[in-house]
Amino acid sequence: MSRYVLALDQGTTSSRAIVFDRSGRLVAVAQQEFPQIFPGPGHVEHDPEAIWTSQIETAREAIARAGITAADLAALGVTNQRETTILWDRATGRPVANAIVWQSRVTAGICERLKAAGHEGLVRRKTGLVIDAYFSGTKIKHLLDSYDGLRARAARGEVLFGTVESFLIWRLTGGRVHVTDVSNASRTMLFNIHTLEWDEELLALLDVPRAMLPEVRSCSEVYGETDPALLGAAVPIAGAAGDQQAALFGQACFERGSAKNTYGTGCFMLLNTGSDPVASESGLVTTVAWQIGERTTYALEGSVFVAGAAVQWLRDGLKAFAQSADVERLMEEVTDTDGVYLVPAFVGLGAPYWDPHARGAIVGITRNTRMAHIARAAVEAMAYQTRDVLEVMQADAGVTLTSLKVDGGAAANALLLQLQADMLGVPVRRPVVAETTALGAAYLAGLAVGYWSGLEDVARNWALDREFAPQMDEATRARLYRGWKKAVTRSLDWEEGSGTVTR
Repeated sequence: MSRYVLALDQGTTSSRAIVFDRSGRLVAVAQQEFPQIFPGPGHVEHDPEAIWTSQIETAREAIARAGITAADLAALGVTNQRETTILWDRATGRPVANAIVWQSRVTAGICERLKAAGHEGLVRRKTGLVIDAYFSGTKIKHLLDSYDGLRARAARGEVLFGTVESFLIWRLTGGRVHVTDVSNASRTMLFNIHTLEWDEELLALLDVPRAMLPEVRSCSEVYGETDPALLGAAVPIAGAAGDQQAALFGQACFERGSAKNTYGTGCFMLLNTGSDPVASESGLVTTVAWQIGERTTYALEGSVFVAGAAVQWLRDGLKAFAQSADVERLMEEVTDTDGVYLVPAFVGLGAPYWDPHARGAIVGITRNTRMAHIARAAVEAMAYQTRDVLEVMQADAGVTLTSLKVDGGAAANALLLQLQADMLGVPVRRPVVAETTALGAAYLAGLAVGYWSGLEDVARNWALDREFAPQMDEATRARLYRGWKKAVTRSLDWEEGSGTVTR
């Protein structure tokens, strides 16, 4: 049996490839950032060719760094930034436009019209989602509306749609396989999470041709093989899941009521609800977590659009430091924010507010405010937003969380995780292997080819690196959180009220 599994982790700001061994240990990793494109306020795009180039180059680099060849790989798994929408030409494989990124609010107007027409209940009932520009369906509609003749070509099957994993699998197989998995399909606003099929009523609502959509498959099965010319040998592509579902899987959150939070570009908390899709009454979304064989697992999710991206803004926009990791050093210059709150609503607010017109705000500034206070406020915003989500998640699911597993780039920040434990009042647990998103994709692929024998085999690999116990008294916790909620009110409905945004 081959000795390793390769995971491709295509994220919002970078592409990574990681080689794992049977113990779930990281053997080698390669990473490349790629450009972000901002055509207008709240609009975010990517060049799909930059996504592909960075991903295939990191795959080759990770294999080389591991000192192996593609023939040593049992399987390849893919995980991806979800909802980001790519349309490409079936004949040439070339994108017909830039990808519209999950963060983009370019389709907010379409969403408002759908809600005004009374379609919110239909969408929620079938997809588990709210009507929001976050999801892929309105992005597809926007692209088809924006280019003459594109919808007719799509109806003939000449133009294909895919979220990022679908585009990558198409390219990896040399254009032979057009598939998606149920977890990514459940983020499109076109997929019925109860029947596990594309929904004809929703397709008609958004005028999206069925012929352009990928075949929906489970998260753990062999979809095809890589073109041998790409990596040096044909490797089975055997697993796929959206990044947050993959992280839930990589954290071994296999039991109902277990949860994880990922601190990446955004911040995403998922709670395993088992075989039953739990409807939210509080602004969360119901999503497919994964499907293995005939068994489907669901989750409740709270999606925060901007988390680590606020630190990137401090780095790139305000030039507050040179490297994102430097934010912890800057934070340590002060003991608190001195009353400053930063609400990172750069592209609106996600769960539980769902306000596309919210915009970023820094409040509580005085003459004493320094960059260190603002940096600390940016990091603390991740913890506050996570509490926003957890409070409504527990109410919807009828469970009380006893601990929270965490991962993502910002999980390396001990100050953040201590504050998170303080804000939630429960222990926060960081695993030894922090790359749980990629690890989840590796597990799904390895399970499909027998590299791992089952979920128990996977669960045995999870190991604790550090646990952060709550230390803050309840009065302080309540006072700080009240300040956060007050700050959020200052950012809500800002764009609509300002009258300054050009549409």
